[in-house]
Amino acid sequence: MTLDDIAALLAPHRPAAGPFLLGITGSVAVGKSTFAAQLAERLAQDGAAVEIACTDGFLMPNARLEALGLLGAKGAPATYDHAALRTALTGIRSGPAVFPAYSHVTYDIDPALARRLAPPDVLLIEGLTLRHPDTGPPALLDAMVYLEADEADLERWYVARFLELWEAAEHDPTSFYARFRHMDREQTDALARMVWRDVNLKTLHDHIVHARPLADLVVRKGPDHAFLSVSAP
Repeated sequence: MTLDDIAALLAPHRPAAGPFLLGITGSVAVGKSTFAAQLAERLAQDGAAVEIACTDGFLMPNARLEALGLLGAKGAPATYDHAALRTALTGIRSGPAVFPAYSHVTYDIDPALARRLAPPDVLLIEGLTLRHPDTGPPALLDAMVYLEADEADLERWYVARFLELWEAAEHDPTSFYARFRHMDREQTDALARMVWRDVNLKTLHDHIVHARPLADLVVRKGPDHAFLSVSAP
């Protein structure tokens, strides 16, 4: 199964006029951003103007989450500003819309990264909260892709990303991960696995997986991120 096959399967969902709003969802660390970039490049080969946005930008700022006692549940539906996401997805069908952005380095919303996007031919919106009734299909999206992989692979990919950010923080005191630099690699690995188990795996089981039956395509990935299969849910 290739990106050509996936693009062909998505083509019938494209509206006759206006932007094609395509959601991409799945677990933390499943590779949503990479998949979105790959699919955007493939669709651009057909002449489409493609933009990518992430639902992470619609997370509440850390200060707000902390005030609500939700910082440890980041990624769960209650941690998003669904009204703002709905406004952006509705607005971009007819005119420019603002899409805020999130920094995985600072682990918070970064106002400097916000973008004002004109309506593209295709908008790929990727993230965790796309099954929410206010913003997910069939309310505002034309189609949705659900990415999945074995949980052991998801954990391995998450821990590897955590360790990369931890290593990069050695010379970046502004990084959220700088606070863990006093820990050795083994301790940091254990911390990443605890966060995976107590936060991200819980969010997957409690919330994200329920987007699967709403998806138009389910893409299953192997241990090396290769596409193993593409099917309807």
